Amino acid sequence: MGNSFHLARTCNSARAGELVTPHGTVPTPLFMPVGSQGTIKTLTPEEVKDIGYGMVLANTYHLYLRPGIDVVAGLGGLHKFMAWDGAILTDSGGYQVFSLAPLCRIEEKGVKFRSHIDGSEHFFTPELAVEHQEKLGADIIMVLDVCTACGDSLEKVQRAMELTHRWAQRCYKAHKNQNQALYAIVQGGVFPELRQRSVEFLTSLDFGGYALGGLSVGEPKKVTFEIVEQTATRLPEDKPRHLMGVGSPEDIVEGVARGIDIFDSALPTRVARNGALFTWEGRCNIRNAIFRRMERPIVSDCSCYTCRTFSAAYMHHLFKAEELLAYRLATVHNLHFIYNLMDKIRKAIIDGTFPRFREEFWSRYQPTDEQVRVSQKQKWLKSKGRELDSGSAPT
Repeated sequence: MGNSFHLARTCNSARAGELVTPHGTVPTPLFMPVGSQGTIKTLTPEEVKDIGYGMVLANTYHLYLRPGIDVVAGLGGLHKFMAWDGAILTDSGGYQVFSLAPLCRIEEKGVKFRSHIDGSEHFFTPELAVEHQEKLGADIIMVLDVCTACGDSLEKVQRAMELTHRWAQRCYKAHKNQNQALYAIVQGGVFPELRQRSVEFLTSLDFGGYALGGLSVGEPKKVTFEIVEQTATRLPEDKPRHLMGVGSPEDIVEGVARGIDIFDSALPTRVARNGALFTWEGRCNIRNAIFRRMERPIVSDCSCYTCRTFSAAYMHHLFKAEELLAYRLATVHNLHFIYNLMDKIRKAIIDGTFPRFREEFWSRYQPTDEQVRVSQKQKWLKSKGRELDSGSAPT
């Protein structure tokens, strides 16, 4: 079984289809849990599969540094290594090089960087990024791109985009394993004219799919989705569209409304470990005193193991006591919530009722305050040695 994409139904701009991979067919729109280092944090592969997921994301940068690409390949490839028989998409590691490495230098040939683990020096070229991912054996692999930061000038973003295009050409030529689909990454920051140029250039090379990179990195959400809408409508209808790094419920709904098929983000699992649990009214902080004596589960009609089995009071207790089970149960709930959301979205598209579903979703859901979100993102990037307004992609 190779890779292909079949569009089954549209409802306005929202799309429902099937993504066929060598390790199974997954319905779209879909969300991929992020297992950067070959694991979805706190859960076993079987638990992830039992929730319903058929595809996960792993990261080349992390696996390259630990345990090493050749180690994984020598042990039978990534599927066998992590005991996952579903589909896998690997990111090229470009974003991690720019956001995690304490020092990186971009050249025409590639990017030189120091490991965030031990400071050792490494060099990624587009060709090596493809070679590494082919050795890992992922079903879908990504080109190496140049990432820019929120606030970068048009000139800087343009230079990064043009280098991304040259690297994409080199990835395209280096790609040998036709059982793996190679996706291009559209760049151009928040500049519509650059995004259009990027789409025109990359679609001329006929990649297996197209991702939107360089978004949700600190710009206002209104700007994010203006760019998504303008860009997605220019992408080929018969190829999957992947919005990278987006995983909050409200952003998924709005991304689908603008024609996105695939999402990935560590957000659902990361905020779960911090006690933030998804509900149809928005995120709740299970550490809050209101949950101390609450007999009902976090979400009354949720069918996940956590909500079927435990009260909100018990979850509150686990987090206050810092018991390890808290992180597992919260992760189960958040991933189940997102899976259930994707299922409801898909059914609404097929039924032709997605606009009504979207309206009903927004009538209940209260998103996280945008200033809080940006502040949290800023703190996270600072902890990794980057700031939203700094040049993370020097050229």
